Amino acid sequence: MPLVLKHRTTAQLYSCKLINRYDLEYYGLQYWESPELAEQERDSFLQGRGEQPAQWELVELEERQVKLGNVKLNNNPSRRLFLDGEGRLAARDVSSGEERE
Repeated sequence: MPLVLKHRTTAQLYSCKLINRYDLEYYGLQYWESPELAEQERDSFLQGRGEQPAQWELVELEERQVKLGNVKLNNNPSRRLFLDGEGRLAARDVSSGEERE
């Protein structure tokens, strides 16, 4: 199962600009396929983006949740994705405060 970064306080999932397998840039969820790789790369990944690693934890999502999360982000850097305690994803546009389930 894919692993993503979840902010310990806000429950925001880490999203950023990424490159897909076709070498095209898109805005989506950062994830890793293996726990070993996630643990190995997590701190340097976050530090390279100016984040404090202690504020983020690795959590498992189902592959369908990662895909749904990317759909909810809609390739829009002003959107943020949040995971509630029951595993539901909600996207919020930080420029307008709008929230969508």
